[in-house]
Amino acid sequence: MPLIREKAFTTMNKMQKALAELSEMDELAARRSPVHTLHPAAKLLTTIVYILVTLSFDKYDLSGIVPMVLWPILMFTVSGVNVRTCFYKLRIVLPLVMAVGLFNPFFDREIMVTIGGAGVSGGVISMITLMLKGVFCLMASFLLMATTKIDSLCAALRKLHVPAMMVSLLQLTYRYVGVMTEELAVMTDAYHLRAPGQKGIHISAWGSFLGQLLLRSMDRAQELFSSMMLRGYHEHFHYADIDRFRARDALFMAGCILFFLLLRYGNIARLIGGLVVR
Repeated sequence: MPLIREKAFTTMNKMQKALAELSEMDELAARRSPVHTLHPAAKLLTTIVYILVTLSFDKYDLSGIVPMVLWPILMFTVSGVNVRTCFYKLRIVLPLVMAVGLFNPFFDREIMVTIGGAGVSGGVISMITLMLKGVFCLMASFLLMATTKIDSLCAALRKLHVPAMMVSLLQLTYRYVGVMTEELAVMTDAYHLRAPGQKGIHISAWGSFLGQLLLRSMDRAQELFSSMMLRGYHEHFHYADIDRFRARDALFMAGCILFFLLLRYGNIARLIGGLVVR
């Protein structure tokens, strides 16, 4: 019995940590800073432009992609969000992003750069470039979520005429992922009570476990939908009230886009290198 309780307690701790991380994102978005008070549509459009500009670099343009880190670092500093928090929250996704282009050095072996007598192949350069692209895009996306409440973001999406169904799916998924986590915790506890001493869930039980999770989720979803209907829901949400698009929001967008274009076509890395050499 002590072993069973210990396993159940460990599982609950994992689920509680997941729920706590979700609530921490809401707390980050509820802070006050010059970035937090910007119009959500301005932050959303600026983030999209940043991602597009970052992805537009050639796979061998390593010196060009590196300065793109300046904008996320600047925004993290102004918003008061810790960069370490970003990488900690993205610790599961980052290895997947870093794996992009991992096999490039094996396929592209042509030497492109010589550093200290050692040749660096095009595959190594393209691998590092692709990794940096993924990391920078994740940093920008996290920054958007850490400085914008989900309700305000959904309201901005509707202002931009994104279909209401897609926005509702985004809002419901974000809001009720915690409910799914709670259901998963209950099922995991029940499994460990029936299989004491077993580490994880045996592969033979994966099918039935996922099936039960689906059925429980459907039942819970029906209860939630009934509650929403009783509270006046009629196929659309009353989104959060957001401020009007102000001059400072337009200036923020214009300034950021000009900065992105400068980083994209100004070859900042070569300019800085030339100044250092002088």
